[in-house]
Amino acid sequence: MATKVLELSSKYPIIVVTGPRQSGKSTLVKTLFSNKPYVSLEDPDVRLFAESDPRTFLSNYPDGAILDEVQRVPELFSYLQTIVDATDKTGMFILSGSQNFLLMGKITQSLAGRVALFKLLPFSYSEIKNTEFEQKSINSLIFKGLYPRLYDKNINPTDFYPNYIQTYLERDVKTLKNVSDLSLFTRFLKLCAARIGTVLNYSSLANDCGVAVNTIKSWISVLEASYVLYLLPPHYENFNKRLTKSPKMYFYDTGLACSLLNIQDAEQVESHYLRGGLFENLILTEFLKFYYNQGKEALCYFWQDQVGKEVDILVETPNLIKAFEVKSSMTMSKDFFKNLKYWKSLANEKLQSTEFVIYAGTQRMKTQSGEFIRLEDLEGVL
Repeated sequence: MATKVLELSSKYPIIVVTGPRQSGKSTLVKTLFSNKPYVSLEDPDVRLFAESDPRTFLSNYPDGAILDEVQRVPELFSYLQTIVDATDKTGMFILSGSQNFLLMGKITQSLAGRVALFKLLPFSYSEIKNTEFEQKSINSLIFKGLYPRLYDKNINPTDFYPNYIQTYLERDVKTLKNVSDLSLFTRFLKLCAARIGTVLNYSSLANDCGVAVNTIKSWISVLEASYVLYLLPPHYENFNKRLTKSPKMYFYDTGLACSLLNIQDAEQVESHYLRGGLFENLILTEFLKFYYNQGKEALCYFWQDQVGKEVDILVETPNLIKAFEVKSSMTMSKDFFKNLKYWKSLANEKLQSTEFVIYAGTQRMKTQSGEFIRLEDLEGVL
């Protein structure tokens, strides 16, 4: 990502790096733009100054600055537009924040066409592979998750995630929505974790939480905006049968999901009823990181028909669709290609596709039906 950020900073006046808390955003921008002043709008005094007199606040940085957690003062966006339009310089302001700026009307209205947007998620598997941080097993990787601080400071996940969740509830949730009952919201979070890899059902969540459907929709938007929950959209083009049109729910990090599921160690992952869903979640986030780290949107989908046949992940590329079935088994089985064959039989005749089964085994192998690949093979086939 660093190379792409520097490249586009010479073409756009504003660079935005967004992503979940503790994903390394501040470290990245301070390292890449060490010549610029760094300003954190988490600081109450700084934030009050920026809110009360944004014009004077920004005048202190005539050559630009790094503005961290800038979503705290959305009023700044309109003033930034005026400044960058008047100066016509590239790479002036570097904005970072733990909220999805695309869901904020201010940035789409004020800074459209003036900003290059990047999403920084926690480490990808390729970043820790063959390092001292590489995990001994898939279960360990799922349980620990990939937040940099876990590795940098050698923090036990059972210590890190409860504190992370509490901080998230106290800071982001209260900021984004007026949630009066944080214990109920915590229950909602746990219920979402228990539904990893399933089609989102607002009514079911509402019934289990004892709140209105509109409340659940609002809370889901909070989880999306703060990079806790990712909704994988369905793919339903080029097919003539009635298909599912609701998204599937995943977490941006499996370690966080494990904490919400009260999983206490890696061994517990092996026998957990959601191990398949957690493995699928791990694989999906690797897809997202691959594209986000290049400054691209991830054109990832799932496919499911009305009788429940599904393909876990479809990736659109300019020339073809790549179809992936995800299996947590360590053993190969030709039956794993069954849904891929069915999907391909229904696809538009002009559709070009390649089929893969991602499994937890140790060998990569081509078959007549498609190819078995491992976690470490993903970047090579995307």
